[in-house]
Amino acid sequence: MKIFALFLLTLSIALTAYPVSSQEISKELITSKGKQRAYYLFVPEKLTPATPAPLIVVLHGSGRNGISLVEKWKDLAKKEKVIIVGPDALNSQAWNVPRDGPDFIHELVEALKAKYPVNARRVYLFGHSAGAGQALYLSLMESQYFAATAIHAGALRGSQDGQFIESAKRKIPIAIFVGTNDDFFPLPVVRATRDALNAKGFNAELTEIKGHTHWYYDKAPEINRSAWEFLKRHELTGEPVYEEYEFNQ
Repeated sequence: MKIFALFLLTLSIALTAYPVSSQEISKELITSKGKQRAYYLFVPEKLTPATPAPLIVVLHGSGRNGISLVEKWKDLAKKEKVIIVGPDALNSQAWNVPRDGPDFIHELVEALKAKYPVNARRVYLFGHSAGAGQALYLSLMESQYFAATAIHAGALRGSQDGQFIESAKRKIPIAIFVGTNDDFFPLPVVRATRDALNAKGFNAELTEIKGHTHWYYDKAPEINRSAWEFLKRHELTGEPVYEEYEFNQ
């Protein structure tokens, strides 16, 4: 068990028969650390154990909830046969480590794997804004559990980012998308995250969207297609490994 003496880090701004989906988004509950946590789920039709599906965990921006991203991913997920899950942060205004993961996200993924035919080597992260920051930290902490990560409008901004980058057991593939006119995550800040990762042996990709702002929702179809093109290229070479952490708060 690895010990991080660091925070709270807060980022604001039984088996079921197959097939199992109604092709609609459902709101579900899971108990984690004694608290009921909500999440939104889309499962495409006709999934079978013979063709397990990729799973993308999507992490919402500040002031929103999981459905705000799941509904934007639904059409692509239906076409590509991808399961999409969007958990709610405990506080809708901000994601927090450790309250919102990694344990909570791990418990959620494992519960879905027990119920649906998920390809365990193809579990991905996608985040927007505050959810993008959370996705980056979870990627570094659990680099052997998630296959790859794509984010929109986010960056590493904490005082202990170097510790996180150094701690990653695997150089997890990361793609960053940001608008050239994003006032919340200016290009120098986002480029610095890419450069910090790549200086330590990662191969983080940065796509700068000309004229685009912080607003994800109008351009979501285009951003999601690009993110999926990146994510689907990556798969763990072995079974996923989850690392437990102890946080001294």
